[in-house]
Amino acid sequence: MRDWTGSAAFVTGGARGIGLGIARALAHRGVSLALADVDEESLARAEEDLSQVTAVETYRLDVRDRETFEQVADQAERALGPVDLLFNNAGIVPYATVTELTYDKWDLALAVNLTGVINGIQAFLPRMIERRTGYVVNTASVAGLVSDPNLLYATAKFAVVGLSESLRLNVAEHGVDVSVLCPGPVDTDIVANTSASHAAVALRDDYVPAVAAFLKSGPGIDAVGEMVLAGMEKRSPWIFTGYDARPHLEKRTAALLDCL
Repeated sequence: MRDWTGSAAFVTGGARGIGLGIARALAHRGVSLALADVDEESLARAEEDLSQVTAVETYRLDVRDRETFEQVADQAERALGPVDLLFNNAGIVPYATVTELTYDKWDLALAVNLTGVINGIQAFLPRMIERRTGYVVNTASVAGLVSDPNLLYATAKFAVVGLSESLRLNVAEHGVDVSVLCPGPVDTDIVANTSASHAAVALRDDYVPAVAAFLKSGPGIDAVGEMVLAGMEKRSPWIFTGYDARPHLEKRTAALLDCL
């Protein structure tokens, strides 16, 4: 088993949901934590909880803000030492029907779910390459491998998957590993959080109950945190949170091959 004791991790969206689950799993392995989130109240609660287990620093960060991201990266490394483990996890569930699409909605969806990942990579990857060590985990979705009708979401998540796969090929020679997390349903409040912070791309009210029920059918955040670290132990290119994706992946693969 790989020993990350004494390492430092930077987790975006780290105060809630999957990010918090990852942070908890890391904390119990002796990893110091830099947690970044837009929700300051959740950051305070996460710090209070996790500081009983490991060293924790928290930062109010909108992952779209490149300048602040770089500043926070510097602050985190001054406080905790070199960041060896990067989790580009922050994201939203944007939604708009095809007749409701606007440039502003595209810009918001891609800025948070794709550019936020790119900003994390640019802030930390050069440091990892220089030190010839590091692990990057980018959070995408099963919807980044098998599309669904949510155009804004699927577009960004497919991009994160492609980015991660290509990045993995590029950085292996520099001693850096890359995995992409492709969760199915996970019991989080991401729908409510998206509605609260980005109302312009929130799910329609009549869709919310069904989507919320779907998410609650999946594993909890602590179970997912353990799945992520298990995937990292195996250096898996893709990390999944259940078997629900399998029939959809098989159907898509068969359809692709049939088109050759």
